[in-house]
Amino acid sequence: MLAIEKAVGLVATPSVLISVFIASVFGMLVGAIPGLTATMAIALLVPFTFFMDPLPAVGAMIACSAMAIFAGDIPSTLLRIPGTPASAAYTDEAYAMTRNGQAETALGANLMFSAIGGLFGTAVLIVAAPALAEVALQFSSFEYFWLAVLGLTCAIFIGAVSPLKGLISLFIGLLVSTIGLNNPAGVPRFTFGYTELMGGIEFIPAMVGLFAVSEVLRAMVHGAIDLPMTQRKIGNLFANWGKMVKTYWRQQLRGNTLGTAIGILPGAGADIAAWVAYALSKKMSRTPEKYGKGHVEGIIESTSANNAALGGAWVPALVFGIPGDSITAIVIGVLFIKGLNPGPTLFIYNPENIYAVFLIFILANLFMIPLGWAAMKGAGYILRVPRRVLMPLILGFSIVGSFAVNNATYGIVIMLVFGVLGFLMEENEIPVAPCILGIVLGPLVEENFVTSMIKSNGSFLAFFERPIAGVLGVFTILVVLSPLIGMVVRRMRGPATKTA
Repeated sequence: MLAIEKAVGLVATPSVLISVFIASVFGMLVGAIPGLTATMAIALLVPFTFFMDPLPAVGAMIACSAMAIFAGDIPSTLLRIPGTPASAAYTDEAYAMTRNGQAETALGANLMFSAIGGLFGTAVLIVAAPALAEVALQFSSFEYFWLAVLGLTCAIFIGAVSPLKGLISLFIGLLVSTIGLNNPAGVPRFTFGYTELMGGIEFIPAMVGLFAVSEVLRAMVHGAIDLPMTQRKIGNLFANWGKMVKTYWRQQLRGNTLGTAIGILPGAGADIAAWVAYALSKKMSRTPEKYGKGHVEGIIESTSANNAALGGAWVPALVFGIPGDSITAIVIGVLFIKGLNPGPTLFIYNPENIYAVFLIFILANLFMIPLGWAAMKGAGYILRVPRRVLMPLILGFSIVGSFAVNNATYGIVIMLVFGVLGFLMEENEIPVAPCILGIVLGPLVEENFVTSMIKSNGSFLAFFERPIAGVLGVFTILVVLSPLIGMVVRRMRGPATKTA
């Protein structure tokens, strides 16, 4: 109790509260700008932390990352441009709700369940950090391979009406992920002699192109149709909170649990958590036919997962100094600079600092509600702008965001190429979301597969010999075969029904 009292005293100081508030606003702005990620927000904040005391510095980074992950939902919902990669999983769902005149419902769900997800991840971090970190450390290349393959199976469930078209989109993404030198052998693939392609395809410009530029091209070809007059402004964001919690509390809890579990695994993070949660939500839903047409259920589970994953990623970071994602990788460097060396000794010799970090997590997620409300109400004015004016602005923001990744025009070229690709795919009813999934998880699957094969001298049985890997492997295979199993069961029931 003494450590907790000291932690409250450390947090309740003007320097900490002001730094957390300013970092929250900064993270909100960066996360809401398409092409700028939460990782980029943290990287931009690092130079300022050099002039700050340890706790305000860490607090600022926690608040900034939490706000940036959440704020990516705003342009995702209103413009169909994911502000951060974590928002891409449910962008089409959220944007469909906006087109249906339900923007305030989608935004309200994003706001409330993002905050709840962040608080859930923080609770797990407080209660079970050391024990959960021990489990995460048991993961080797075999477990990560099955986890990545399980993520790829999401394409079966997020592939709109046709699983086949979802798989086509996935394979396009996997093909894109093989370009360049970023492979276990270090051999240039599909570069066609262009040195720019040696580094592979940048994910952010590709994502912006597939979602945003394709939307601009569609408006050019089919006409920039304005949204219905009833959706020219954002209504009451809190109106449906009680109903959503009552109706979808299971989905919220499932998303929180899944997001935290994936966040704890080093290298996984909020992006994978959101994709897996959305696919699981559609698979387990009683009304899967509503998905893709503007259904809040998938949004609730996904946004709960990606915000819960943020707290989960801090488990291995604080307990063992192992980054859970790219954000905590940067934060660990700052912790070392500030003398707060992560590891078990931090819990023993500086418990008040650890409790202070936990309190800042809670404070950041509470700040999210008023700041998020203000940002969403302000962003609602976008709906009043005529589409013929809005589309060129979207293209301008997309160009800036794609250029900012590496300060190179190469990013703009990638954006435009993938914009055309996204347009052609959607004109032929091929969803773009599985393509994004393939680009994200392709390198992870290949790297861990090759590493595992080297470890096992080419034995495939080794992928099932370790307990966790065996369970993940069997579960993944069952998920992949589930459509076939379902078809066989239906055919067996058919004759039985006729006989009866």
